[in-house]
Amino acid sequence: MIEGPRLLVIGRNGQVARALAERAGERRVPLLALGREECDLAAFTDLPDAADDFEPTAIINAAAYTAVDKAEDEREAAFAVNAAGPGKLAEAAARRGLPLLHISTDYVYDGAKPAPYVESDATAPLGVYGASKLAGERAVRVALPDALIFRTAWVYSPFGGNFVKTMLRLGAERDGLKVVDDQIGSPTSALDIADALITVAADLYENDLGNRGGVYHLAGSGETSWCGFARTIFEIAGARGGPSIPIEAIPTSDYPTQAKRPANSRLDCTKLEKAFGIRLPGWQASLETVVTRLLAKG
Repeated sequence: MIEGPRLLVIGRNGQVARALAERAGERRVPLLALGREECDLAAFTDLPDAADDFEPTAIINAAAYTAVDKAEDEREAAFAVNAAGPGKLAEAAARRGLPLLHISTDYVYDGAKPAPYVESDATAPLGVYGASKLAGERAVRVALPDALIFRTAWVYSPFGGNFVKTMLRLGAERDGLKVVDDQIGSPTSALDIADALITVAADLYENDLGNRGGVYHLAGSGETSWCGFARTIFEIAGARGGPSIPIEAIPTSDYPTQAKRPANSRLDCTKLEKAFGIRLPGWQASLETVVTRLLAKG
């Protein structure tokens, strides 16, 4: 007899997957994370026997091709992992009667809207990465119309590679940095994402999904620019004896990248709060937690 949610996570080494493992352990929620060796979305056909033996109550897809610039040259690889694979995974979930929680991105939008995006806004990805993630959303919904898709943005954590870790490293090496100030969004801790996904999975174990399937925005509360994000990182770090250097604000035109980024990545998360009672903390508070951890690790 299964008592409580049991989470099958696709992906093992990414930021959200590692955050899920940590938070599930703290909350005593059984979790099995499958890496590429056991479950490669690029060549997915079905879940391995180990997944069924685990008897999950929900599947979370935390695996993705996330190299935004590299995707411009590796379209086939990006679409295999971000679109075709999730579609097949959704088919596997449907066969088993399991809910699927799938992580997507703000890159499905072009960033031209002057206000925060709501889930019903038109999508218009600017590059291959965003296009592949949007195709994945659609493939998932075709195979499993009641799947839950969570668009998030500006993800950072104590794990892997991310903007916060890069800033702290560069802050220890340089006397100052130039950071883009005309792209705005909501920095989102992977630890907060993990808590939210576990809460949703627990809700689905206890209650019927009802009409709550669909797309949700899941991002930190509040907003800033990349420049503001960097300055806050160094304010927090400096107050704790870590690096603190001046940041010069620059326009996107002064920092060209292979793939275009949305100028506006703000996501309105009201729908998620209404459906599941979840609202992520203010981005500054969550950032303080992560920076403090990273500095403690040295």
